[in-house]
Amino acid sequence: MPPDVRDWLPADHLAWFVIDAVVEMDLSEFYAAYRADGHGRAAYEPAMMVTLLMYAYSSKVRSSRAIEGHCRQDVAYRVITGNVVPDHATIARFVVRHERALAALFGQVLRLCDQAGLVKAGLIAIDGTRLAGNANSDATRQFEQIALEILAEARATDESENEWFGEARGDELPEQLRTAEGRREFLRKAKQLPRQDSDEQPSEGEEGRVPEFEFDEERIVARTQGREGWLREARRQLERHRWRHPDPIRRARIERLVLAAERLEVELDAERRGNEAYEEFRERRRQAGGNRVGGPPKPYTPPEIPDGKVNLSDPDSKRLKAREGYVQGYNAQAVVDEGQVVIAAEITNLNVDWSQLDPMVSAAIAELERAGVDARPETALADTQYWNEEHIDEVVANKHVQVLIPPESSSRETPRPGWSGGRYTWMRYVLASTPGEQLYKRRKHMIEPVFGHTKHNRSVTRFLRRGRSAVRTEWRLLMATHNLTKLHRHRIATAGA
Repeated sequence: MPPDVRDWLPADHLAWFVIDAVVEMDLSEFYAAYRADGHGRAAYEPAMMVTLLMYAYSSKVRSSRAIEGHCRQDVAYRVITGNVVPDHATIARFVVRHERALAALFGQVLRLCDQAGLVKAGLIAIDGTRLAGNANSDATRQFEQIALEILAEARATDESENEWFGEARGDELPEQLRTAEGRREFLRKAKQLPRQDSDEQPSEGEEGRVPEFEFDEERIVARTQGREGWLREARRQLERHRWRHPDPIRRARIERLVLAAERLEVELDAERRGNEAYEEFRERRRQAGGNRVGGPPKPYTPPEIPDGKVNLSDPDSKRLKAREGYVQGYNAQAVVDEGQVVIAAEITNLNVDWSQLDPMVSAAIAELERAGVDARPETALADTQYWNEEHIDEVVANKHVQVLIPPESSSRETPRPGWSGGRYTWMRYVLASTPGEQLYKRRKHMIEPVFGHTKHNRSVTRFLRRGRSAVRTEWRLLMATHNLTKLHRHRIATAGA
């Protein structure tokens, strides 16, 4: 008889540890996605697939094709799968089908770390790192370029060209695209191009891309007077809506073209809604006999057609400034404790960190509560990019977490002009004191090694999946397996003590 492959793995091997860890996890959300009546083709055991993915990510393997290859030739993978070989398409479909459940595994791993006594959440450090996405920066297009490519596709697939082009030649932007109504009709017809010969219907997430805008007049005026404050609020609400209702990123290029054009159209609509709200606000103030709002208004007219840009490979990705230059990708955020255990992991596509302080502290508190961890953050450390007075007030007053953030970077010898008195002077005083200086020095030793280990030792330099929801799941799996391998080393160390 051939030897049992389980005998080929030492008892302290990571594969055994991952198998045992998954046994302790609640996988009911995975099982709930399958039929219980016995009909249909049998699926791979969800617990086995979760174990396979967790071990693969822990072993620096993320590609579904690479995972399939390891299942054929690697003993540890064969032990996990019971000598079966899921093909790469099955693995990829499992990840897509259970995207939310896989992202939620982060909290279950955090709970295991807490049970082992690894989580020390009193002092936390927050930072972000820019990672390239699965997108080519050269694939970024303006609306006119996208529309002309859709027209070229229509020319190739639709015999009734006059319906699309009218009197135009076909190589210039038709007049109908100069109006919002014309663009909506254009995009409605373009959606039918990929499905002319199939019964496929638009899937969930393709509709409802426009949020219901609600402008809090007092909040906007208190922060920023002038038109830009209202436009910024409209963009903020649109971005929040997109996080709550992410768009699926299709493989067919024509579908991605339509999605990209729709997104630019929605962004233009948001700008117009913000501008209309601002004009109504000015008119109400004028009729009430109030003071002039922000001085004489600057002439402003929203553009006739969308003037932004979007990436066709991954419309959610943005061009971000990183240490190695500009990358087309995402800003991956993390919150870690003193032992470099990651207690929160989220992503954003914003180029700056100044709006991430409150969201990341809130995410850390929520993750600890879901994991059943009793400890709460008491002090948060972050670099100068996170300086945001509104967020600092919110975190300190309502979440009862003290914040240490220098108002300016260490390379600046003098304070920024106008940044004096109040919070600025107080924060500089605290950071200049011996306790404050010693405490803040711990920031780099807490969070920088996590990013260094992820990028250098684990070879994670870019995301493999597309779309904000998929990238968030990938990042959370990476940070969950970071914690899992840390827990594995802790178990080995304590077993040998």
